[in-house]
Amino acid sequence: MADTHPTTAFGRRSFLGLAGGALGAGVLAACGDNTGRSDGSSTSGGSLRLSQWYHQYGEEGTQQAVEGYAKAYPGASVTVQWNPGDYDQKVASALLTDGGPDIFEFGNGPSIDMIQGGQVVDMSGILGGAESDFTRSLVQRMTYKGKLYAVPQVTDMQLLVYRKSLLQAAGVNPPATVDELITAAKKLTSDKVKGLFAGNDGGIGVLGGPMLWAAGQDYLSDDQTQMGFDDTRGAAALSRLRTLFTSNALLLGAPADWSDPSAFTQGLCAMQWTGLWTLPVIEKAFPGDYGVMAWPALDAQGKPSVPVGAYGSCVSAKTRNVDAAKGFVKWLWVDQTAKQLDFAQSFGFHIPARQSVAAKADKLKNPPASDAVKLVNENGHAQTPLLWTPKCATAFSDGLTHIVKDGADPKAEIATMKTTIDAELKRVNG
Repeated sequence: MADTHPTTAFGRRSFLGLAGGALGAGVLAACGDNTGRSDGSSTSGGSLRLSQWYHQYGEEGTQQAVEGYAKAYPGASVTVQWNPGDYDQKVASALLTDGGPDIFEFGNGPSIDMIQGGQVVDMSGILGGAESDFTRSLVQRMTYKGKLYAVPQVTDMQLLVYRKSLLQAAGVNPPATVDELITAAKKLTSDKVKGLFAGNDGGIGVLGGPMLWAAGQDYLSDDQTQMGFDDTRGAAALSRLRTLFTSNALLLGAPADWSDPSAFTQGLCAMQWTGLWTLPVIEKAFPGDYGVMAWPALDAQGKPSVPVGAYGSCVSAKTRNVDAAKGFVKWLWVDQTAKQLDFAQSFGFHIPARQSVAAKADKLKNPPASDAVKLVNENGHAQTPLLWTPKCATAFSDGLTHIVKDGADPKAEIATMKTTIDAELKRVNG
């Protein structure tokens, strides 16, 4: 899903606002040796040396936690490198050198170009008997041609939050279809309150996928060889965002964007599309007076949905110790369930990637948090397919902008998108 998500205290979810962003140009200076270590890194005990990279998380204490996990590993001396700035660019550049990491995290797993370029290691079988316990949509997202290339670390999601009291006062039930949502947003709108907030761009950056899923469609076909929405239902689904944009029920120009709950907690809107990570703030503002739900279905042929995403732990193909690196990934992200629970719950508000671990999370045992977990398991979609490249995302975003803001013909815009998307699919599918 274009990055409308700030890299602030919500840093763990910065990639979840992506429709597929292009990696920038530039070169990362090679580190001092083939372990990818840098001065000042934290190193665990052991004789075998491995390096592990993370992006800079915004939640306080996260760096110390992952350094502690690495130190506890008995099988190797693991160096943790914390990477502020443009992490995706650093990783992409480092994978081309001998100075990159052995193990690294990447948003939704490695890109298709990393996989096809032989830059990451096949990790098939690493989940063992626990595979069915992991969030299914994320495992599928990190799999290419039957081979797994990353292990999900923690699950984040987007969802719709609503004020129960405001809906009750307006005689509105939580909407079951997109048209009901638009009608509800209009009824909830007053001089001081708008019915819905989905970002200052009118939802262009985050609602494209949910609208396609609402119609029973997707960005790409199941085999990822064809565009998935170039028909009348795709056009109808995307046109609803134009209807919403022109309804006068949509909050635009809020002090902060969709990933921040302030528009909702300040009473500027009755419903907001946002992320799971905002629930603690909302709970403090409106204890017991809010609910969560998926983006509703377009009609009986569609289904409600929520986008889910996760950083995946990957192994570089340039590592000197493939088995050792895979062993550490398995130890931390498959076997060490207590550490997985700690990572998900002690630093921010997230869902463990394994269902059995999520069931142990105290913060997720009661509604509406437990409702959110149910939405992930029953209505979760990986935010974009693996073969949805940055060029595909840009074409989609440009076309959706024309539809929503300019009132352009959806069928014509979809045809324009198709030219770029088909070319990209031909490139990556050979």
